[in-house]
Amino acid sequence: MDVTTDPSAPWLIAGLGNPGPEYAMNRHNVGFMVADLLAERIGGKFKRGGKAQAQVVEGRIGPPGPLNRRVVLVKPMSFMNLSGGPVNALRDFYKVPVGNIVAVHDELDIDYGVLRLKLGGGDNGHNGLKSMTKAMSSEYHRVRFGIGRPPGRMPVADFVLKDFSSAERKELDYFVDRAADAVECLVIEGLERAQSTYNS
Repeated sequence: MDVTTDPSAPWLIAGLGNPGPEYAMNRHNVGFMVADLLAERIGGKFKRGGKAQAQVVEGRIGPPGPLNRRVVLVKPMSFMNLSGGPVNALRDFYKVPVGNIVAVHDELDIDYGVLRLKLGGGDNGHNGLKSMTKAMSSEYHRVRFGIGRPPGRMPVADFVLKDFSSAERKELDYFVDRAADAVECLVIEGLERAQSTYNS
């Protein structure tokens, strides 16, 4: 069931990742990739978000009229395991209800490129979600971007901090585009519609 939200309140969309060029193409940074594409779509450029340790873009998503939504795109610059502090500071600053927050993140337990959208739930060992939940509560939306499990005995930490493989990169733009579409659908039309369209 969708959370009842104040239609005049903005949405805060947090793409999770690690700052710095050495992490840019890591599997763990797919949230940043989706946030960058959403910023491009609304014609904005990320800039420092006031006192919060984050980069921010403000804009609008959706057609003119009642379905047009004010959004704040956020990339925490605190490193993944401290994402909650910057996101919570911006939630306070922009007066965003927790039900209007969307975390876009990599998900090990889903096959590569598959999307799953949900509201609330556990963190499944994801340090970015763990930090966000500790900072506010677990009742925010998640757009989970599947990256699959590491091959053989490769440690999870090594796997998520490696770049997407050359084979994966052939489809990465398409999957990131689809994830951005899913975020827009969630914000404009609600969770149930977005789940029925994008949960594969």
